[in-house]
Amino acid sequence: MRRRSRMFCVAGIVATLVAAVPGDGNAESPRLLGKIDFPNSGSPEAQDDFIEGVLYLHNFQYREASQAFVRAREIDSDFVLAYWGEAMTYHQSLWSQQSANLGREALGRLGPTREDRAAKAPTDRERGYLQAVEVLFGMTPESRQLPKPQRDVLYRDAMRRLHESHPDDLEATALYGLSILGVGSANREYATYMKAAAVLTEVWDANRLHPGGAHYLIHSYDDPVHAVLGLPMARAYSKIAPTAPHAQHMTSHIFSALGMWDDLVSANERARKLEYAVLDGPGERSRESSHYVYWLLYGYLEQGRLQKAEELLAAARKRLSEEPLARERAYYGAMYARYLVDTEDWEAAVAMEPPEGVDIPAAHYPFSRAYLALKQGDVEEARGWADQIQIGGQGNPEIILSAGSVQVLHKELESLVALHDGKEEAAIALAQEAVDLEAALPFRYGPPTVVKPAGELLAEVLLEAGLAEDALAAYRDQLTRTPRRTSSLLGLARAAGAVDDALESSDAYRELVTIWHSADAGLAGLREARQATSSE
Repeated sequence: MRRRSRMFCVAGIVATLVAAVPGDGNAESPRLLGKIDFPNSGSPEAQDDFIEGVLYLHNFQYREASQAFVRAREIDSDFVLAYWGEAMTYHQSLWSQQSANLGREALGRLGPTREDRAAKAPTDRERGYLQAVEVLFGMTPESRQLPKPQRDVLYRDAMRRLHESHPDDLEATALYGLSILGVGSANREYATYMKAAAVLTEVWDANRLHPGGAHYLIHSYDDPVHAVLGLPMARAYSKIAPTAPHAQHMTSHIFSALGMWDDLVSANERARKLEYAVLDGPGERSRESSHYVYWLLYGYLEQGRLQKAEELLAAARKRLSEEPLARERAYYGAMYARYLVDTEDWEAAVAMEPPEGVDIPAAHYPFSRAYLALKQGDVEEARGWADQIQIGGQGNPEIILSAGSVQVLHKELESLVALHDGKEEAAIALAQEAVDLEAALPFRYGPPTVVKPAGELLAEVLLEAGLAEDALAAYRDQLTRTPRRTSSLLGLARAAGAVDDALESSDAYRELVTIWHSADAGLAGLREARQATSSE
């Protein structure tokens, strides 16, 4: 067995991958992914591929990371951290995905037993990385046979020990911070996310070009309360990794939480363009492709660019006739629901129905059809669609609904049925129940998890019942959860006007005019806002 007595030190290497970059025609230009310092015992010849793999790992581009780590271990068959890195690509913690068997297979290629693998690690630090990933995949006595959530906790603790033993190792610090987020991602608690932020700030302060430092801090701060703290990282991350699609999209987590719709749209337009450029061929669709388009559609809707949103929806509908993946069908349903509920464009809703016989595995789709039926006064059709709303779905967690989210959808429909039947008190009570149920759910970043935010629905029901003062309060509450959401801002302006609060109404209308600076010329809300502010 070959052993090394020296440590090869990598300092300040910027990894690049020569690939076509959008806008450059057929020219080749470097892919910039960030800058890290990760000393290790691998051979000098394998360093570029290894560092590139780590950078891809921090940017959540797991396929490309795996390919880079494989190249590194093929160059140096005893490169312990290359096997570690390949295994880590099968742990996608914030996406709630882990392929434990594939992770174990990757480590098994280094050596068949823990002892064999440990013997190839020439330093305590590298053994620490190896032991942590073995804990993660259930390959140690204490983690064997445990379910993933418990292994995630043990892995977090192992990374904490590695970080404490090597406080100057920014990779250990970054991955320890990420492991804290991974344990807390299923049930978001501010205290947990702020603990992660405190750890990750060490990376950010030490290296402002570290992709993990910026990326994971954005995840720590991407809620309306803390998002302003993440704005410097969002501004920086797109420049740290300018050709990483996920890095471009990730900045919009902060922009969404702050209602910065122009920035959100620009981020996802860049991400979408880059993502299509790096796919292997026109028939390939990555896990992230539909994710970026979904956020982009929401951004277009908030900008009042309904024609652009409809174009995205039409393109997604076209995919339904081209052997779509299950997640593409699900994302189509979520996009359809988002477009329909936010625009109430009934004609487009009919034109954009999925082709007959195409299953749409997304709970929001039948909700939107029930919502449409109720708005048109057809209670029986609405009930038929409501019966099809189910837990789960396909795609990313943002469109896979929990039992709690489905409860909210049903309460909202019950409220609208009561309102249709003239039972205003019952409608208000049911809408309030929906608000309470939604408030009890773990917070999720991005476009509202419940396609019709419950606070917004409550405000609309109250306004229709003539309770404008209560509606105004409900709109204010909703806007603390979804800052600068235009449907709620427009409702706020109307409710404030109804109670003769000219200042608040005018402020809301002016903000809408600002947000809708690039809106479609015929946008009804924009005409209303301009008329309301024209005499000021």
